[in-house]
Amino acid sequence: MKITLMSRGSGRAVRLAVAGCALLAVGAAGTPAPSTAPPDPLRASGTQVRLVEGAPEVPEVSALSWVVADARSGDVLAAHEAHRELPPASTLKTLFALALLPQVPAGRHRATDAELAGVGEGSSLVGVEAGRDYAVDDLWRGVFLSSGNDAVHVLSAMAGGKRAAVARMQATAERLGARDTRVVSPDGYDAPGQVSSAFDLAVFGREGLRDPRFAEYCRTAVADFPGREGAYGIRNTNRLLTGAEGVEPYPGAIGVKNGYTSKAGNTLIAAAKRGGRTLVVTVLNPQDGSSGAVYEEARSLLDWGFRAAGRVRPVGSLEPPVAAGAPASPRPGPSAKPATAAQVAASGQADGLGWWTVALAACAAALTAGGTAVGARRGWWRRGWWWRRGAR
Repeated sequence: MKITLMSRGSGRAVRLAVAGCALLAVGAAGTPAPSTAPPDPLRASGTQVRLVEGAPEVPEVSALSWVVADARSGDVLAAHEAHRELPPASTLKTLFALALLPQVPAGRHRATDAELAGVGEGSSLVGVEAGRDYAVDDLWRGVFLSSGNDAVHVLSAMAGGKRAAVARMQATAERLGARDTRVVSPDGYDAPGQVSSAFDLAVFGREGLRDPRFAEYCRTAVADFPGREGAYGIRNTNRLLTGAEGVEPYPGAIGVKNGYTSKAGNTLIAAAKRGGRTLVVTVLNPQDGSSGAVYEEARSLLDWGFRAAGRVRPVGSLEPPVAAGAPASPRPGPSAKPATAAQVAASGQADGLGWWTVALAACAAALTAGGTAVGARRGWWRRGWWWRRGAR
């Protein structure tokens, strides 16, 4: 009888241990891991820059948001409200190109009325006509030079339609770590909820310059576009590249994309190369009021960036966060032994769960020991019972 009570008591102890471990597991699942990441300076308000002795002061500009970055390293040299979410206008076409350049097949395509039906009123157009055949290269030049929403809609149709284009754009933004961007319309036409940021647009511009086709299209100043009565000339609307309406071309300019809507104001991604260094500058919605302000403010930021390069400490990076694409914590291979509770406690960490993980590991060890003990007792009791029965 005494042996039977011991067996029941051991089972009760094991059941209590199981219940306690379950409660610990619930607590662990509901307790977020403490964050050890330092605050991101680029998410602070105001202008962010780290000048060293002898570095020039950052110029005063009226834009709501801007970024100056090194295209090769991705280092952000200075920024103002870098992650402020604002309408991007046609600068969003850079993300469109990043997402769809690999998707649209080369060759020729005949535009249709259905493809052009959704072009927004007042959109910038390159002059695509339904029923006419176009080389895909011509359509892409229509996007980059004339910011043609008509060309965007035709290219979207060739890659599966507007919805598919938007999904690819959003996925591309997330892959690049551009978390401020919400895509609604692939051409950048004002739409409720559609936003980006100076930081994200700098990411798109830098990534685009790495693609030979993107880089070629964005630096093209003039080209011919097919029309009813033969080809006609189109000119890049980025005034820093071509110069127009009182704006002088910027020395070493290599694109990237400008934009304007009544809601977004003037927006610009500009890149230039000087002395082996390439800078990317984004400027969103200058409050100066003049149409050329976005170019002149980008000019002053580019000038500053080239003078300050090597004399400022970066305030951030355009590189995607490691956590965004990092694999999960390494798992032990088939031959690896699981860590003991003591090893977990000594390490001070376990996938970010802290003391919860230590407690759970201790529970596991206790259950293992308890199960072994109960099994031993039951085995002894059974051996005794069979012995007694045999003795009778």
